[in-house]
Amino acid sequence: MANDKYELLLDQTIEVQGHKLFRIRALRDFGSVKAGEEGGFIESENNLSTEDDAWVYGNARVSDNAWVYDSARVSGNAWVYGDAWVYGDAWVYGNARVYGDARVSGNARVYGGDEKLNANT
Repeated sequence: MANDKYELLLDQTIEVQGHKLFRIRALRDFGSVKAGEEGGFIESENNLSTEDDAWVYGNARVSDNAWVYDSARVSGNAWVYGDAWVYGDAWVYGNARVYGDARVSGNARVYGGDEKLNANT
């Protein structure tokens, strides 16, 4: 199935620890996101579901094998990477970092300045 939810903006990229990330733009309305709205940065379509209301906002980043799906949100300057998953109604925001094999789910909130959630520690 083709991705009719968002597109990668090939002319808006950042490099993070050797990974090229692309800003995303919504192609249709879903959840609280409107068609044409620009989001945060992902490395590939393998980082953000194309089938539900999950979204990456602002300057947030999702890379490596990290996966955001269901109705989850990643926003602010948050960064989800490694093999981390954010799903359900979870929200990662602020300057939070979620990485390793971490799982953030349900109604969980991870936020703040230098908070990090790493399942490997």
